This record gives sequence, structure tokens and C-alpha cells, in this order.
Amino acid sequence: MYLNYETIKFEILENIAIICLDRPESYNSLNAKMGKELLEIAYECDSNQEIRVIILTGSGDKAFCSGGDLKSFNESKNVGKHLKMVTHDLHGAITKFSRMNSPLIVAVNGVAAGAGLSFVGFADIAIAKKSATFVSAYTKAGLTPDGSSSFYLPRIIGIRKYLELVMTNKVLSSEEALSWGLLNKVYDDKNFWEETLNLARKLSNGPTLAYGKTKRLVHNSLNSTLETQMELETKMISESAESNDGKIGIESFLNKGIPKFQGK
Repeated sequence: MYLNYETIKFEILENIAIICLDRPESYNSLNAKMGKELLEIAYECDSNQEIRVIILTGSGDKAFCSGGDLKSFNESKNVGKHLKMVTHDLHGAITKFSRMNSPLIVAVNGVAAGAGLSFVGFADIAIAKKSATFVSAYTKAGLTPDGSSSFYLPRIIGIRKYLELVMTNKVLSSEEALSWGLLNKVYDDKNFWEETLNLARKLSNGPTLAYGKTKRLVHNSLNSTLETQMELETKMISESAESNDGKIGIESFLNKGIPKFQGK
């Protein structure tokens, strides 16, 4: 099933949502239209109960996302006001993806710069082609990071490494990004999409509600005390045990069977 958008290809394949940033003429850079469409798609993914996992990737072989479309930004009468509108939609989409039940796989198929690097940060699982590269690029244009970059990335790679990326605009290879902890896995270019779909299918057959609760547990832990976090763990695991998938999982475990989760 395909849904029509101007800057994004959006396909639902079985229970896998595939979001493909589709502005190859500008290396899939983010403009105002893409921000709005990404927010709309995020709401669709959150509300559609058939979707069990999401893949975010880019069109073509050269770029995943090259960051903001500075040319279109600069054509606006008030650049600051324009950027506020773009980031409002982008940040709304990021919040939605971060909080929803379905896991988000960010599949980096080329250059990830600026907002493209930010997308890697808020992924649940981040994978890349061997030929992919990563760069912050914000300060190169005299700008500061957005797209949750300053929230997630320092927590993933550490403050000093993050500041190094932002201040020096160091370009990381996929292997360097893997060693820094930015990525979960790097695949050969020729096998990349096959491996991406294999991972998505595996997650799509999992306990979607438990995945979502786990995501929220982890995000909450960043600003929580030990006691508050354990209280939330108690609440979440008891709710999970009473869910349809929880009952299926427990029964299958006790009977040494393979659970057929339904995402409910």
C-alpha cells in the first residue's frame, strides 16, 4: 500500500512502514514541506495498528539526508521565523516516533549530515551501509544543532565526542560511527536493503506493546530517580503480563513453544 506525498515515499509492506526521504536532487535535504509530511506520517504510523515496525531511509545511493535545505530556507523573507516553523513540525514528528510502540529502524544509505545525523540519534536501532558517512555540519553554516541532536547524541556517544563532531565537523565513516556507538550494525552495500528488511520482519513479529513500553521506560530513565524508575518498571511489567501478547509469551515460554505475537 502506497500513500502519496510530495517529498517522501511512504509504503506499508505487510506490517512494515517504509518512510523514504525523496528529494534526491538535493540529497534528500529537509525543507518545510518534508517537515510537514514527516509529521503527518508519524501520526499515521502511531495510529495505524497494523504497523508493527518502521524503516526510515533515503532515496538513491548517495544520501540518506544531507540536513536542512539551506537554499530554500534562505529564500524566505525571515529565515529565523521560517526555521521555527520547520523545526516545529520536525520536532513534533521526532517526539511521536520516540514515544510510539512500533520500533524505528533508521537505515542510513548514504551521507547523513545535519538533521540526517540527528535522525540517527533518535532511532531505536540505527544501521548503515558500509559506504555511508556521518557529519554534523551545523556549525559549518554558522548554525546550532536541532532535530533532537543535542539531546540524544551526547547520551549515546558522550559529551566530548559530541562536541568534537559539532565543533570540528569531523566526517565519520560507517565503521567509525559503529565504534563510537552511533550505529548498531554496518552492512555491505550489496546486502544492505536485504538485511534491513530481515531486521524489520523480525521486529514486526515481536511484542509491539512491550517494545513501546520499553522505549518509554528507557526515555524516562534519563531524568528519573532509581526508586521512581523501579516503580515505573513494576507498573509496566504488570501491564505487559496482562496484555494479549504477555499471555501468549508466558504460555509459549512455559510450553517451550514459539510465540505468535499479535502486537496487542
